[in-house]
Amino acid sequence: MTVNITAIYGSPRKDGNTDILMQAFLRGVSAQGCSAREIFLRDLHIQPCTACGGCAQTGCCVLRDDMDQLYPIFETSHVVVLAAPVFFYGFGAMTKAMVDRSQAFWVRKYHLKQDMNSAREGGVGRGILLSAGGAKGPRNFEGILLSARYFFDALGMSLAHHLTFGSVDEAGAIRRHPAACSEAELLGREIAAVT
Repeated sequence: MTVNITAIYGSPRKDGNTDILMQAFLRGVSAQGCSAREIFLRDLHIQPCTACGGCAQTGCCVLRDDMDQLYPIFETSHVVVLAAPVFFYGFGAMTKAMVDRSQAFWVRKYHLKQDMNSAREGGVGRGILLSAGGAKGPRNFEGILLSARYFFDALGMSLAHHLTFGSVDEAGAIRRHPAACSEAELLGREIAAVT
């Protein structure tokens, strides 16, 4: 079975620190002879959830926008890798909109009791978070780790791995971290090697 990997770039800053982490991860994936579907949230139009309740009966969001492209991708991906920076101890607006719009999956899983892995060959998927943030404190990533865990859970996945790097703020600063890119590349190799 070929691993179906989806790489989501969640930063509004092109070539920023989490883009660099994702590129290192994907080098590892490529080194194993695999590839990934790349999605750049900054190039998509995803409205925020309006809490209208439209998904409550069907598990399908009633808003029509680029999120429509992502729902079927999430259903069939074995691995979803989300690279997103920390903004005020949480996800930035683009990533948060995508996460919140996954409420439709939560409804399917917990309200309608649908099997979230029925379209995913091989069963339960794995979620991976790659993140960087400027704060130095030990709690810098608590918010996004909780959000990521429940986002992946709604997709029928577990948060299998995360790499987080603090004290990284200006564009490109992640390259000066002694191990960040090598850790991301190694993780990509490991994920692609699992069949």
